[in-house]
Amino acid sequence: MNTVGVRSCYDEGKRLAETLMMDYHRQNKVDTRIARIFNTYGPRMLENDGRVVSNFIVQALRGDRITIYGTGEQTRSFCYVDDLIEGLICLMNVDEVHDPVNLGNPSEFTIKELADEVGRSCGVPIELEYLPLPQDDPQQRRPDSARAEKLLGWSLKIPLREGLRRTVEYFSRRLVRPESEKTSAS
Repeated sequence: MNTVGVRSCYDEGKRLAETLMMDYHRQNKVDTRIARIFNTYGPRMLENDGRVVSNFIVQALRGDRITIYGTGEQTRSFCYVDDLIEGLICLMNVDEVHDPVNLGNPSEFTIKELADEVGRSCGVPIELEYLPLPQDDPQQRRPDSARAEKLLGWSLKIPLREGLRRTVEYFSRRLVRPESEKTSAS
């Protein structure tokens, strides 16, 4: 990990927060929990939040080309929001778990596979546009969720295809408003 690169504030900020949580736990006996959250998606995402799932869905629904940075072979794991919330509740309700717990999908998908699945979920043919990969963008991001399964009894219930279907429904309603709504909002 590059500690002084363009993405370093993101990674180092998370590490600092975990350190502070453990210091408060050790020094002040604060009952803390540390959840490491991985690529969560679902309804109520903002259409311009810059996340890959919302970007792809919005681009597909608008008939735009889907923008892939790099070759599309880099992998990510995607956790539907309902599963994440269940994991957070399980973590809050367990005693004596103070070390970090990964909450995310242990299955990986390439960015290209995600684009194809979004196209299927939206029911539209997709065209891809490849742009250069941003500096220090990770090639792989996949959590080891074994601790969450063992300590919390938590695992994913909503597969990517189902989660994308629900997310596409949300964005379809949000992006396709009646003409009267569009003119009154302008």
